[in-house]
Amino acid sequence: MRIIRGWKGLSQDDQGASIALGNFDGVHRGHQAVIGMAAAAARDLGLPLGVVSFEPHPRRIFQPDAPAFRLMKPDQLARALEALGVDRLYLLPFDDEMRELSDQAFADQVLHQGLGVRHVAVGFDISFGKGRSGSPRTMQAFGAALGFGVSVAEAVGEGGGDGAGDSDGKLSSTDARNALREGRPDLAAAILGRPFAIEGEVRQGRQLGRTLGYPTANVELDDYVAPRFGVYATRTRLGDGRTLAGVANIGVNPTVPGEIAPRLEVWLFDFDEDLYGQVIETDLIAFLRPEAKFASLEEMTAQIDDDASMARMILSAG
Repeated sequence: MRIIRGWKGLSQDDQGASIALGNFDGVHRGHQAVIGMAAAAARDLGLPLGVVSFEPHPRRIFQPDAPAFRLMKPDQLARALEALGVDRLYLLPFDDEMRELSDQAFADQVLHQGLGVRHVAVGFDISFGKGRSGSPRTMQAFGAALGFGVSVAEAVGEGGGDGAGDSDGKLSSTDARNALREGRPDLAAAILGRPFAIEGEVRQGRQLGRTLGYPTANVELDDYVAPRFGVYATRTRLGDGRTLAGVANIGVNPTVPGEIAPRLEVWLFDFDEDLYGQVIETDLIAFLRPEAKFASLEEMTAQIDDDASMARMILSAG
């Protein structure tokens, strides 16, 4: 898959795709329906399949003081899209110029002239252009005027009663974020179609875990949505392709003196290698308990043993 950063001055080889348009944070099952419609048009027209998204996420620009909310980093987005058969990822800079484009100017200058799209698939609730004035209906009108096809995906909901989907029955990134904040990684996974995963570089921590016999790999949460602080059963992918079971704490570890930023501290079972400086990706599989402050390190280590036993049982069953 090619990653194309920008929309100006593209070669003909990078133009002319059937594209899905949206933010696609999480690439949840509703997003996948939009991409599926773009894929169907790509097959019918003999075109490459593209996805158009934005970096940084527009919410970060319009709500700079809002809590962290991302479900994916750009490289995770790229891998998820590649797994769906996407040929091109257009990561468009959401800068001052982009935010000032009207809906018509966006359709004409970015999609038609810049990307040379042949077909655009959007979700039923998309908005675009300055003031969020664009809608699926206006996109269809712009497509008819500019010569590209437009398809609109309906809401994708969950009819099984597992809680996935909002009150209208549709799946959304907001629902996935709320599930994580509530300590429901299982519900987030049902919405996303895969477990929520935190990816980052392993950094040196206070090394208390190693001293106690539980060496952890520490990863900052950065701009990820902060899941409920607590202990999780996890699976972690290393850079060499290995996937390891483990147990992780997400939070600030209040038992140990000294303030730290919220982070993921994952203990990989049956593993004792140096991971400092390496990038790992950790799936949250199950929530075990809330983060707690213990009266002593001995009490904490006893609880870690119990957590590890529960995590091993859950992961072996799954």
